[in-house]
Amino acid sequence: MIRLKTDEEIEILRENAILVSKTLAEVGKAIAPGVATITLDKLAETFIRDNGAVPGFLGYGGFPYTLCISVNDFVVHGFPSDYILKEGDIVSVDCGTIYKGFYGDSAYTFPVGEIDAESANLLKVTKESLYLGAEKAIAGNRLGDIGSTIQQYAEKAGYSVVREMVGHGIGKNMHESPEVPNYGKPGNGKKLQDGMVICIEPMINAGKKDIYVHRNGWEVSTVDKKRSAHFEFMVAVRSGKADVLTTFDYIENKF
Repeated sequence: MIRLKTDEEIEILRENAILVSKTLAEVGKAIAPGVATITLDKLAETFIRDNGAVPGFLGYGGFPYTLCISVNDFVVHGFPSDYILKEGDIVSVDCGTIYKGFYGDSAYTFPVGEIDAESANLLKVTKESLYLGAEKAIAGNRLGDIGSTIQQYAEKAGYSVVREMVGHGIGKNMHESPEVPNYGKPGNGKKLQDGMVICIEPMINAGKKDIYVHRNGWEVSTVDKKRSAHFEFMVAVRSGKADVLTTFDYIENKF
């Protein structure tokens, strides 16, 4: 069942989205060659708690960390560890919060130092596909309008779209209805209604779309070992124009 949000609830969700954005910005400042990914996790947990919230992922379904940190060919749900980031890596950081009884959830893929042109283009196209998909989150459109926009943009650039992992509704629970695929056909799927709040999160592979889940039941990698990028927005569906609750401006130093 899809639960529509009131204007007041959307503002609380926006507060969560902004805190997640600020947390990712803090993490981004610390990303550099020589840094262990577990260090980033501890930094994020401290920042979230210092701002009066609780990490949304920690303990969720048994997940043991504050962040999902997925490096290079890892797609999503990577475990922070003693892995030392290297020059040229790309690292997806997915972060969640709980604040005032609601969840926040967003992701950003960072370059580590200087990265090759192919990886830079993968990040660029994935992020652009997210912005384009989010523009379709308008009341009266359908979920397929979002997914098809992302899919067409990514595939036109020569990349592939992960099928098994999708976006989702968000509110008092991390994962609510509906599922939000990053592929599909225009005009297909559930109709979008004013007051829906969804997470749109393209996971785009440089190679083939095939993925596998590691033995720990969480971490997901590309089968062909090629790199994958992941960006995520929280978006409120509105009439006339989507209301993107997340901002990457803190991460990208636009303030």
